[in-house]
Amino acid sequence: MTPKDDYWDEILQQIDMDYIPLEYINTVIVTFQDGKQWEIDIEKSSNNIEDTENILDNFFKEYEDTIDTVDFRLDIEQLKNDINKRTKRFLKVNK
Repeated sequence: MTPKDDYWDEILQQIDMDYIPLEYINTVIVTFQDGKQWEIDIEKSSNNIEDTENILDNFFKEYEDTIDTVDFRLDIEQLKNDINKRTKRFLKVNK
């Protein structure tokens, strides 16, 4: 692991994951109580963000009694790029 990776690991550990914008999620992996797993590929979804959010919301409501865990795989590169852009803009405006 490079020092740059360590830097990003530290930043990512400090992010509040109570709310994750859908545009940063690549995949949702749902594990059911019976051991079955469903992998939902968000990147390949042809829906817009609002439609995808509604589909996921309905899915979780329908299966909530049988879901054991939900795992999110993030698009780390997009997250890094957005953090860099916002940081540069913040620093530029607050000079």
